[in-house]
Amino acid sequence: MHMKYFAAILLAGISTIAFHAASFAQSAPALRGEVRSAEEGAMGGVTVTATRDKSTISVTAITGDQGSYSFPADRLAPGTYGLTIRAVGYDLDGKATANVAAEQTATADLKLKKTRNLIAQLTSAEWLASWPGTDAEKRLVADCMSCHTLERIARSNHPAEEWVTIVPRMLRYAQNTTPLAPQMRTGESTGLLVQQPERLQRLAEYLASVNLSNSETFPYALKSLKRVSGKGTRAIITTYKLPKQTDQPHDVMGDPDGGIYFTYFGDPLLGRLDPKTGEVASYPIPILKEKAAKGALSLYHDHDGNFWVSLMYQAGGAKFDKATKSFTMLPVAPEFNRESSQQAFVAPQSSHVDGKLWVQDVASTSVYRVDLKTGKFENFKPYADIKPDSPLAGRPHSIYEIFPDAQNNLYIADFSDRAIGRIDAKTGEYTFIQTPTDRSRPRRGEMDKEGRLWFAEYAVDNVAMLDTKTNRIQEWTVPTKWSLPYQAKIDKNGDLWTGGMASDRIARINTKTGDMVEYQLPANTNIRNLYIDDQTTPVSVWFGNNHGAAIVKLEPLD
Repeated sequence: MHMKYFAAILLAGISTIAFHAASFAQSAPALRGEVRSAEEGAMGGVTVTATRDKSTISVTAITGDQGSYSFPADRLAPGTYGLTIRAVGYDLDGKATANVAAEQTATADLKLKKTRNLIAQLTSAEWLASWPGTDAEKRLVADCMSCHTLERIARSNHPAEEWVTIVPRMLRYAQNTTPLAPQMRTGESTGLLVQQPERLQRLAEYLASVNLSNSETFPYALKSLKRVSGKGTRAIITTYKLPKQTDQPHDVMGDPDGGIYFTYFGDPLLGRLDPKTGEVASYPIPILKEKAAKGALSLYHDHDGNFWVSLMYQAGGAKFDKATKSFTMLPVAPEFNRESSQQAFVAPQSSHVDGKLWVQDVASTSVYRVDLKTGKFENFKPYADIKPDSPLAGRPHSIYEIFPDAQNNLYIADFSDRAIGRIDAKTGEYTFIQTPTDRSRPRRGEMDKEGRLWFAEYAVDNVAMLDTKTNRIQEWTVPTKWSLPYQAKIDKNGDLWTGGMASDRIARINTKTGDMVEYQLPANTNIRNLYIDDQTTPVSVWFGNNHGAAIVKLEPLD
């Protein structure tokens, strides 16, 4: 009887301890504090990042409007953490650390001081906001951020006559280049500056007007964005550092096996991140062209759950078998394979419908359709026979992302102009729909199950939706001008997400009400594609830091 009584007490004690631990995890934070400066007092919208010693995983909270921040107990394991902040115009006043213990709340109040190096803190969006000139002049620079930020241009001292020779040399570098890992093109350059050579002189003159070619100081005031507030401060951001500084994660995508897969933009690899441990595995992609630039861009599942990647200058695509960790290669057919071939996208999403895969080619402004059984390639050139009276006539055109619908008809984004094109899978007929905003430059997005195409209008800071049943387009303008949104994705709640390549901000738009929220990222982040995880509540958003060698997860708290 005494043993039963003792056992009952012991069990009750254990239950009380377990309940206490669970209650702590659900309520009390692991770390909290306040951020202040002499100039502003309590500061809202400041990112506070905690990184445990020798860890590749960092966790970020954002101060609320009253200047306080907190990290949930389940996000920080016990240990010593270094703390960093991001608030343009400010630096930490001294080194900051925090010691986190189990079932206790640590406190770290942070004091900020005015920075002495504002130039290094500005995003490309802030440089564009600071520069004088018209919107048309600033849009000339929109393609100068794939490899580096605009700070590099602002700090230079090249006059216009030097820019005229420098820009064509820049065009000789492949898109999957960074200053630390340059790669050269083997074929012809592409893009608006090639299609419209008269733009070069205008661009050269504009660049010389905003850099240090005529003075030792900038001839304009430096402007910073207003910090995020309200719901924009209610998020936790987790950053997973990749093994090499030169790693360039481009597309990211979750998988039922629990991993986050991603393409390496600058290396012939497919990567897999384990979000629980931060461990990264990489799978080599066979080389098709030894002398061409290497790296992959797009990443999509086919109907059977296989990953397909586009191989850019390697001229083709590849299917990844997760069981064998091997690739089935799909090189471009010899009759279409040129030195300048560039497959930025393959679209396997509806290939099960007719056994055919769509493949884009940047260099020839073409789309190939491949019979996966026979390997036969068909070539479609949507802009080859535009009639003189067409609104598309006399304008530059290019093909960026391609989007198959449920019947494997193909929609295409015209990244040089304002059109969404369609190729009928049965007849091969081409039709085009223009966006309401001129020179919008549609870039990337997705086709949803209802036949709605969601996409980013890169040049005009819009995201949009094409209802393919009615051919009507609706547009939304993101909150921050010069964000230059790369892609648009819709979630299960009807919220539309996009990331600004220039602003280091993720925007969330309620498509029913038009309400918008922006989330500030803790580091310079060249945002490319987004993966929306609809299995979590609230939804989670994954993306790569293309220039910062990291995979990032954004978790809104409401």
